[in-house]
Parts: sequence; C-alpha cells; structure tokens
Amino acid sequence: MNLVLLGPPGAGKGSQAEVLSQRLNIPHVSTGDILRQNVKDDTSIGRRAREYMQKGELVPDEIVIKMVEEFIGSQFLKNGFILDGFPRTLEQAERLDRLLTKLNKKLDLVMDFKTTNPVIIERLSGRRICENCAANYHIKNIPPKVEGICDKCGGKLYQRSDDKPETVLRRINLYYKDAAPLIEYYREKGILESVCGDLGIEALYKVIIDTFLKNLLYDPN
Repeated sequence: MNLVLLGPPGAGKGSQAEVLSQRLNIPHVSTGDILRQNVKDDTSIGRRAREYMQKGELVPDEIVIKMVEEFIGSQFLKNGFILDGFPRTLEQAERLDRLLTKLNKKLDLVMDFKTTNPVIIERLSGRRICENCAANYHIKNIPPKVEGICDKCGGKLYQRSDDKPETVLRRINLYYKDAAPLIEYYREKGILESVCGDLGIEALYKVIIDTFLKNLLYDPN
C-alpha cells in the first residue's frame, strides 16, 4: 500500500503515520524528520535547509524532491510507504508520479487532514523534543514525568524554533498557499479522501481504517 498524508503542520499526520506504520507494517517516510536529521548532521543539504526552517518557511522544492527521490527509490520501500509531508506542492506531486511510474508503482490513496488553526497552534506550541534521543512530548497531552526532562534518557527537553506560536501561524499560511492546487490534483485523479484532523489519535485512526475499507485497501482479517 502506497499512501500520502496531506495537511498543515500539526494536523496529526505524523502521529497517524506512526500508528499505521506499526499496525500495517509499512515504512513511515517523514520529510520533516529527514530534513531535520540532515540539519543535525550538518550535511550540505541540511545547511541549505536550515536557513528556511529557522524562518518558518518551506524548504524549496529542489532540496526536498532530490532527497525524497533517493529515499523512495531505495529497497527499504519496496513493499509500500506512508509519505508524510510530501508532496506539498503541485510540482512535487507531478515529480512523485513520474518517479513512481518509473518504478512501476502508484499511489493507492491520498488522505487530506482537515484541521482548524486553534487546534494546530495548541498542538505544536506545546510540543517538546528531547535534545538527546529526539523523543516527543506535549506539555498538555503527553507530559514527561518530570517537567523539562525526558522519561527515556534523562535528556533536556526543548521547544523547536518552528513550533513557537507566531512561527506556527506563518507555517500554516504557507501550507494553504500551495495546498489548493495539490488537493485538486489528487481529487481529479479520484484517490483523495478527507478526514478530520481535529480528532484524537484513536478516533482518527478508526476513521482512517474505515476509509481504507471503503476503498478496499485493507483486510481486517
């Protein structure tokens, strides 16, 4: 099964992708995680991406496309994938289609997470990351046992610069600027389904599985 999850930052795509990856045994490919790893490793592509990410701006297509093309072409994804955060523009969608055609693959379903701004801002501004092991927490929904300290390794928790409220709102606006033609592109292909990203993790997971069943992409047995 080859899936694409669309939606603004904080829509719940990453959380659902992790659950689906474990339960369906399909790799989760997060372009955001890959980019941040490149930034952390101070690679050439990471240094270029850092300038945009620190400003809360989208990383240019040329950087993201090159990275994703190399990853999708690997044997790691031979049995399917869940793409989270890509494509985010019409050009990226067209490039992805050409790549999948070349690899004799296709997208089975694109899920559009409809989410309201207040929910997104609360989710992202409350997120905290461990500086050592990169474990994720939330000051309200998934708080650590000791404030500011990672449960897993004892590392210090921090707030990413692109999770601050003013930056989150800018990221949301940038997303919607490019999202309309992208959503229409997949709607015309007949593979787009919309779900409510404001739902909690388990409630939204049930909606997603029901969507799979409707599209005959999932056998519960």
